[in-house]
Amino acid sequence: MDGRYTFIEKQYIGRDYIRISIRLIMAAFCFAVYVYERDRDNTVDLFLVVGFGIIGVSIILLFMVQYKTVIENKKVQIDGLWTAKKVEIDLNKIVDIRKATYSRFFFNNPVYNLHKNGTVRFFSSGKDAIVLTDRDGLEYYIGTQRPNEMYLVLQNEMRSE
Repeated sequence: MDGRYTFIEKQYIGRDYIRISIRLIMAAFCFAVYVYERDRDNTVDLFLVVGFGIIGVSIILLFMVQYKTVIENKKVQIDGLWTAKKVEIDLNKIVDIRKATYSRFFFNNPVYNLHKNGTVRFFSSGKDAIVLTDRDGLEYYIGTQRPNEMYLVLQNEMRSE
């Protein structure tokens, strides 16, 4: 194996715009309380430490991979964070591929291998997903930042012998 894949995409846990906004608002609140508070005692300094802590954690989360999607040899491999079990989906058992919106909700929690109502979900951020349906009717929702490219690669992989 030469290290080249048909398709590879990494989803990062800290790059969801809504979560970034929430963390920045919390940090701004901590800094505002620190600046606005008139009497300087030791408890006010805690807001400065917490504000910088939130910023530091946000920076670290920007580089943490939640899951990696690799498509090659008629298989979709989804490898998760640290101890998460690697999931392999055999494209020979897939009967339908379609692009879809991951969820109609504005806030979606990042999930990895979530089994819910006959679906298996993988999602980090964004709103787009590729839905794979297997012979048993089980649907795999795979969140992606590049839905068109992933869709075309999956179609080509299924057509190739």
